[in-house]
Amino acid sequence: MKRRDFLKTAALAVPFAAWNAASGANEQNPDSASTHDWLSRWERNILADARSRYCDKEMGEELGWLVSPFLNGFYYGYLATHDTKWIDMLIDWTDSCIRRALKEPDGFPGWPKGGMDAAESFNCDSLLGEAMFLRPVVLLAGEILRTPAIQEKYAMKARAYLDLAERIFDKWDSRGCWREVPEGGLWVVPHFGIDPTTGQWTEGYARRHTDGFSNPANKENHIAQWLMAMHDATGKPVYRERAEKWFRLMRSRMTTREEGKYFVWNYWDPAGPWDYKSDDSPKHWIGVHPNGGYYGIDVEAIVTAFEHGLVFSKADIDRLIATNRDFMWNQQVTGARFRRIDGGDPDPRWKNSPGVLWTSLVPYDKTLRKIFLANHNPSDWGGLSTTPWFLARETSIRSQSPTEPIP
Repeated sequence: MKRRDFLKTAALAVPFAAWNAASGANEQNPDSASTHDWLSRWERNILADARSRYCDKEMGEELGWLVSPFLNGFYYGYLATHDTKWIDMLIDWTDSCIRRALKEPDGFPGWPKGGMDAAESFNCDSLLGEAMFLRPVVLLAGEILRTPAIQEKYAMKARAYLDLAERIFDKWDSRGCWREVPEGGLWVVPHFGIDPTTGQWTEGYARRHTDGFSNPANKENHIAQWLMAMHDATGKPVYRERAEKWFRLMRSRMTTREEGKYFVWNYWDPAGPWDYKSDDSPKHWIGVHPNGGYYGIDVEAIVTAFEHGLVFSKADIDRLIATNRDFMWNQQVTGARFRRIDGGDPDPRWKNSPGVLWTSLVPYDKTLRKIFLANHNPSDWGGLSTTPWFLARETSIRSQSPTEPIP
């Protein structure tokens, strides 16, 4: 499974109360038969795909792109069904990854692999991969510690996972990967790693506080999502503060178009001197990425920030809705298609996903919800986590009104 396939659909953790408030009594919902059908199709699919056992072999950034979709599916699968087999599956996959962690030269655990850039001759681990991998683990740990019925069996494991996640945060913080900037803060990719011939750091380690390369927005947003989960599970303010600083920087980079009706932002922007070459040119192109999946990730994080009362306002959410619904969408519920956020021509590499439905906004707009219900495939790759996320929301609504049918 390639990263571009993962990006076609994103699983989005929207609080259930927001869903309930936005749905309305007359909103179309799946009936019990179709809900059962979705759940059955999803379960068959995730169990079949889980035979891949990515947890037994993936390292580096692929912990995020290939392992985390299953962990998210197991987490939301538990929320949707309250069947602890999904907790057990998440533990199985998580422990398989943890057993394969290597002790690195500074004493921290990691999952290093050869650099994605062929010019790199060192092995390195990935903050992005680890953040994506750990977020559903942290979310489930928090759920366990809030749920008396499952604490006796799983609380020790949950606390161990939170301890690991805190160590991973300390690892990247100590390696100089967090940078404060006037508009907020962000994480950089370090330009050093482990020399495979010596097992020690390459010479770039000495410049760890000044060198690096700022992550693009979608990766920063994945990391911020993990930090918000860490704050929710531990209550420690440092995680919320770091996420908030990134969200402030993210918001400062978003501009409007067509007289303020729609949002647009770049895939990557330089943040400091580390992002420029010796001739003062930026290390990366600046503009809108032709793969629409990246922007779905960004919007998911924006909704998370909004739900936590950070940086983004209801007016921002409304403008995002307008961007996705009024500008990007082809106005067809069945067979819905979306164009690029800036209206640019599709790139042949992503001709089928120049834009995507921003699923995290579905709770806030009836039209986007109808599009989701008409087009979602509960048993495709994106459905690994989006399907149980949605069904967990349905379960929550039914538990609030157990005697009333879902209209």
